[in-house]
Amino acid sequence: MDRILLTHGRIATMRGGRYDLIEDGALYAEGGRIRWIGPTGSSELSDRAEVERIDAKGALVTPLLVDCHTHLVYAGNRAREYEMRLEGASYEQIAKMGGGIASTMRATRDASDWELSAQTGKRLDALVAEGVGTVEIKSGYGLDVENELRCLRIARGLERGRAVHVRTTLLGAHALPPEFKGRADDYVRVVCEEMIPAVAREKLADAVDAFCEGIAFTPEQVRRVFEAARDNGLPVKLHADQLSDLHGAALAAEFGALSADHLEYTNGEGIAAMAKAGTVAVMLPGAFHFLRETRLPPVEALRKQGVRMAVATDSNPGTSPTTSLTLMMHLACSLFGLTPEEALAGATSHGAAALGLADRGELDVGKRAEFAVWDAEEPAELAYGIGPKRPILTRYPQ
Repeated sequence: MDRILLTHGRIATMRGGRYDLIEDGALYAEGGRIRWIGPTGSSELSDRAEVERIDAKGALVTPLLVDCHTHLVYAGNRAREYEMRLEGASYEQIAKMGGGIASTMRATRDASDWELSAQTGKRLDALVAEGVGTVEIKSGYGLDVENELRCLRIARGLERGRAVHVRTTLLGAHALPPEFKGRADDYVRVVCEEMIPAVAREKLADAVDAFCEGIAFTPEQVRRVFEAARDNGLPVKLHADQLSDLHGAALAAEFGALSADHLEYTNGEGIAAMAKAGTVAVMLPGAFHFLRETRLPPVEALRKQGVRMAVATDSNPGTSPTTSLTLMMHLACSLFGLTPEEALAGATSHGAAALGLADRGELDVGKRAEFAVWDAEEPAELAYGIGPKRPILTRYPQ
């Protein structure tokens, strides 16, 4: 039905990234947009005929969640590498032995379109079942023009028949494919001169990302990628300062990046640059936990500078094999020191901002009528429990 009237909810609007609770709240939606929100007893709700009526019965209502950083399109798994890390091997050592991203690249290239779509669909369905309404899906496991575009097409196609919006990001500069060993600059040239123009022509990507790290690409190489993205009209994001401080956050901010993600080693200069540029900091506690890292991202400094902090799954086979955004909210609190309010803002309002989307992530007049009703009373309950949580009802305007 085109018109929806929800009543008697404890509505966490998340306006401005705050709970902003409306006790015994109501919202009216028409044409996929919220037209009114306020107390259930308001006279504004009279004469609302021919509507789908939802009585929340005092339950918590939030915006649908936003997972702003995932790598869902891949084949295979890296369970053996997990064992190797537990036995003492580092992420860098595994990568140098031919494991890591390169091993997933080989499995992904070998998989058929059907196999990739089926495996990725299961992961996406798990996120949707947990109240996620918007998911960013990166490429990055094809690592040549043909396979990077193939992965983006598969990601785009996963929207069909699902109550979810998929945003796609080209991550061609994720790792150096073996056929370019010792020729990183040549591969970056392919990313800049072939990959990015192709995805721009076919409108396959909403943004361009890169991995700026000692085991991946240098700041100078990332700069070339970002310049090519800008020349082709695509915004940028960056895997920044995860394993070392290469001033990735400052580089991202220089290009007005939508987000800089990970940030464990980011310095004060990078944080100040992000604050000035409005770049969102994306917290990825799943990778931190899985890799057993000890260097925490500078959460307090980000707070003081007013940098918005998103929370995402970083769902991928090597460093964050999870499809639970609510578990990541819990870990963001227990490991990184976010408050439950910050964690929920990170998975709603600030997650949407990290994707450049101003029409979702908050419940307010004019926003998309995307909401979830939870078997909970307090918003903090979503970050409180250890484990996935599923809403009792969701609405997603098609």
